[in-house]
Amino acid sequence: MNRFQFVADHQRRHGVKRLCTILGIARSSYYYWRRTAADRAARQAADARLAVRIRAVHLESDGTYGVPRITAELRETGDEAVNHKRVARIMRASGLEGVRLRRRHRTTVPDPAAAKAPGLIGRDFTAAEPSKKYVGDITYLPLDGGKFCYLATVIELASRRLAG
Repeated sequence: MNRFQFVADHQRRHGVKRLCTILGIARSSYYYWRRTAADRAARQAADARLAVRIRAVHLESDGTYGVPRITAELRETGDEAVNHKRVARIMRASGLEGVRLRRRHRTTVPDPAAAKAPGLIGRDFTAAEPSKKYVGDITYLPLDGGKFCYLATVIELASRRLAG
């Protein structure tokens, strides 16, 4: 329940000044909330109408369109101007999402003419003595801005400890 609504519901019995003091809100804020109730109701009704249009466009695209495409569709077909932030807010409230296609990042490009390197440990990842078998791997970690940081590790198989 909204604090302002609580004050509105109990003002006859306890008074606005007393309730606002107890709840820690300014009386001017309460009166502003009460004065703008009609505007909020109109905006909620407009958002509900827009939500119906957004659902229709989303279903028409088989659930693939996200905020930018739905905004573009609504601007082309509708009479009123629609902001992408408003579309995003309504889609978030309705639980609608577009499909995000992730581009696969290729870290290495093998040379087709090069000879294949033999597997020296033969898929046997155990070692009886320390310092006899080491394995390595390289991976990349995504950073901000679409860049990557490469991480290479060397593991000693007998103790399973990171060697480098």
